[in-house]
Amino acid sequence: MTAELVRGQNHPLDGTRVEIRIAAAGPVLVAVVLGDEQGRPPGAEAVVHPGAPHRPGVEVPSGAAAGQRVAVALDALPAEVHRVSVLLALPGGPGAPRSFGAAAAAPSIAVTRVDGTPLVAYPVTGLGAESALVAVELYRRRGAWRIRAVGQGYAGGLAELLHDLGLRRAAELAAEIEEAAGHHRAPTAAAPGAAAERRPERPAAGTTAGTPGTPAAGPAAPPSGGRVDYRHPGRPTVPEPAPAAPSTPSTPSAPTGPATAPGDPAGPTAPVAGDANGWSMEERLYNQVRGMFEDLARSVAAYRSAAGFAASRLERELDAALADPGARLGDAAEAARAAARDRHTDLVDRARAVLDRDLAQLTAESEVVEPALPPALARWDHPVWHGYEVPRQHPMAVRLGDLHLPEAPGLRIPLLVRLPLERGLWIDSGPGPYPRAEHDPEREYGRRELGSALTDAAPDEAALARLALETAVAVAARLLAAHPPGAFAVQVLDPAGTAGPALAPLRESGVLPASPPAGARGVAAVLEALTRRVDLLQMAVRHRATEALPPELDPAEQLLIVHDFPHGFDDRALNQLRYLADEGPAVGVHLMLVADRERAREYGPVLDPLWRALLRITPVPDAHLADPWVGHAWTYEPPLAPRRSEVIRRVLDRVADARPAVDPGRG
Repeated sequence: MTAELVRGQNHPLDGTRVEIRIAAAGPVLVAVVLGDEQGRPPGAEAVVHPGAPHRPGVEVPSGAAAGQRVAVALDALPAEVHRVSVLLALPGGPGAPRSFGAAAAAPSIAVTRVDGTPLVAYPVTGLGAESALVAVELYRRRGAWRIRAVGQGYAGGLAELLHDLGLRRAAELAAEIEEAAGHHRAPTAAAPGAAAERRPERPAAGTTAGTPGTPAAGPAAPPSGGRVDYRHPGRPTVPEPAPAAPSTPSTPSAPTGPATAPGDPAGPTAPVAGDANGWSMEERLYNQVRGMFEDLARSVAAYRSAAGFAASRLERELDAALADPGARLGDAAEAARAAARDRHTDLVDRARAVLDRDLAQLTAESEVVEPALPPALARWDHPVWHGYEVPRQHPMAVRLGDLHLPEAPGLRIPLLVRLPLERGLWIDSGPGPYPRAEHDPEREYGRRELGSALTDAAPDEAALARLALETAVAVAARLLAAHPPGAFAVQVLDPAGTAGPALAPLRESGVLPASPPAGARGVAAVLEALTRRVDLLQMAVRHRATEALPPELDPAEQLLIVHDFPHGFDDRALNQLRYLADEGPAVGVHLMLVADRERAREYGPVLDPLWRALLRITPVPDAHLADPWVGHAWTYEPPLAPRRSEVIRRVLDRVADARPAVDPGRG
């Protein structure tokens, strides 16, 4: 069966030799970039393009055509290659479309075995002003290869794309590629079936701060000018009450969806839980939540853009009315200023009406999606936890809190993070500054210890430190509850021995079998054991010899909670911690720091890479996470349980009861 992907999804690759087949409405040129573990190419020699179509393990076409094939032998790639990015670009020339949005149909990607057996399909929908894009990428994960649907477009063309990948002299390289493809230009006939592949899809886009190398894209301008369509390509459309003001786009462009003419009699579609693509209900719900996240980001971007346009136009009109000193006074001048203000108010009101329509649709969808979420994706106050049973399969994602924007304070979007975790977590116990947050009175996130401090003053330092550790325990409990019995384990470093009360749910349930080691000696022992574990697992994966691992090695993924960092850490311990943050996630060793960054200033910039490697979350609401499309500052709310709730303790008790007996000698 062929797996049909949407933007952001990934899928394992079956086999080591595959073909990537591209079908487009007109000629496109294809290139491949070979990157390291961070996706960065070492230089121009890592780009396989029509002028240099052969590299070990990769072969690309030597010209532009509507139908293209890229051959990849994964087992023949150099060992230092961890990512294979497939690029598409529109060649120049008379009569050629200037953007993918102007083409008759969107390009589609099919990954097959060499015998033609289909593996993965990906129609790259939602393109607008882009003339170059990263279509898909093949990447190495724990010794196995996977494919990810990317679909990241660039309005600045191939030169901008290559520059974003970190290549020097990107413009010269882009010109060389286009010149080489021009010498082998194929006929412009459309590839068979290209138009049939253009179907609305819901992208499964990113959750948190922008992925390195992925631009935070702004709204895209339509190829022929006029309004920007911010609607999601997979979202049911409804009639607009009035057109909003035009916006001023930024580059690179972001995907836009097909417009529906005002007055469409279809009307709003009743939302249904799980209406996105996916192999299972969990995956469909996950993709639906990610689609809601993107919808809200783009709807608010449209409103802010329209409001900004209205404000700038008002300023220009008022300046024009005051430009003539002789006409600044009198009834005519006052009437001109009043008319300008009325036009500003009208534009803003119309933009707000469009936003309110979108918010109503998203709110209705949230009301049907939230009750359908499985435990790993549900809030702690969700009824699903009352009948919780330890799962038998590994989860797809986990909920790490909620996100909202000031234009829609009542609409919360779950912050979902894919598993296994690709980066560690940092619970920031430092003193803000935290903004005044809008809260639903029924929701008690963060109020248990701080009382009215969330709305009236900065949090008390001691209360904030306690909340940070409680947040760490809540996240650890959710990770434990989302995994099958014995598949996930927690260790704690508490050098000062001050974390006891907050760790009670972990200790009393038995999922934390021993008291955390104290002092510098305890820190050194735990870090030494985990560093050795990472080394062993890396060697076993690299040489495909996992059966040779010591029998005493606990197979469970490990989460290390470090409380009150950097207390009790010497230089060696700091280096080991940085090593675990960088290398641990790939082999199932994850890091969670509970720390105030200001207290670590004495170490200077040596710890800056550590902070950047971790996802920062806060124990009280804070506007610090950005989406990768338009860069909104989203207010994050931590995943704390409701006040006086015993849900975390009950869930941990069930996790502990389901755990298999473990030999104390295993580590």
